[in-house]
Amino acid sequence: MPWQPTTILRFEGSVPSSSAVLRVVTDQGKGYLKALGNPEGPQILAREWVGTNLAQRFGLSTFEFAILEVTETDELPFAKGGQALPGPAFVTRAESGAAWGGKEAELRKLANPHDLGRLVVFDTWIRNRDRHPPPGSQWQPARRNVFLSSEGVAEEQVRLKAMDHTHCFTWATSLTQRLSDIDEVQDERVYGRFPEFEPWLDRARVRELLKELRGIKRDEIMQVVQGVPAAWDVNQAAREALVNLLSQRAGWLADRLPGLFWPQQELNLESV
Repeated sequence: MPWQPTTILRFEGSVPSSSAVLRVVTDQGKGYLKALGNPEGPQILAREWVGTNLAQRFGLSTFEFAILEVTETDELPFAKGGQALPGPAFVTRAESGAAWGGKEAELRKLANPHDLGRLVVFDTWIRNRDRHPPPGSQWQPARRNVFLSSEGVAEEQVRLKAMDHTHCFTWATSLTQRLSDIDEVQDERVYGRFPEFEPWLDRARVRELLKELRGIKRDEIMQVVQGVPAAWDVNQAAREALVNLLSQRAGWLADRLPGLFWPQQELNLESV
C-alpha cells in the first residue's frame, strides 16, 4: 500500500536548512516535513513534488513521499524562527541510512550502482543544482543529497536514493511562464556529476538512459504538474511552461547529452 500519513502526532525537531525541514512523527511513522511558511516560499514544495515524482518515473529509488495537511493545531517551529503554516506540506518517510561521505568505496557497496549514471542524467534533465552544480557555479556540491539507505538490501549493501529537489528546473527564484524559454530548455551544462561517479558513467549505459528519457510522455509530466496543490503558488501559465520545459528538454538532451558528457570523444567519433 502507498505510504499516506494523514495526521501529525508529534513534533521531534527542526533542521536549520534552507527549506526548514521538520522532523515529525505521523500516524504512519517518522517523517521529514517541508511546509508552508518556510523561508524560501511555497514554490519549493512544488519543485520537490514534481522532482521526486519524476525521479520515480525515471526509475530512481526515492523515499516514500506524500502530501500531508498541516492543521492550525499543529505546532511546528522552524529552526531559525517562525513556524509552519496550515495547508498542504511535502513529507517523506524516514529511513535508516546516511548521507554519502564522498568516498568511492562507499559507492562500491551500492545494490544499484548503475543508478549513479541515471542520477546524473536525471539531474541534468531537471537542472538540479543542489546535488552537484555545473562547473563554474558558485553553488557547492552537496553530498548530503546523495542518500545511502540501508533498508531493503543485503547486509553490507546500501541503496542510492534520490532526495531533495527544491532547487531544480530554473536558477530563477520563482517558477514563471519563462521556464520554457529556449535558454532554459537548451541549457548545455551537466548537473549531478560528482568525480567519484565517473567509473559508472558508461557511454552505452548513458545512451540507454536517454532512450528511457525520450520515452517519458508529455501527458505523464502534465499529470504530475497538475497535482501541485494551489496553495503552493504555481499559476497555470507557470505549470504549462514547466511541462513544456521538461518535455522539450527531454527530447533535446536525448540527442545531445553524450556530446555534453564527452565532447572530445564525440568529435573523434564524428571524424571517423
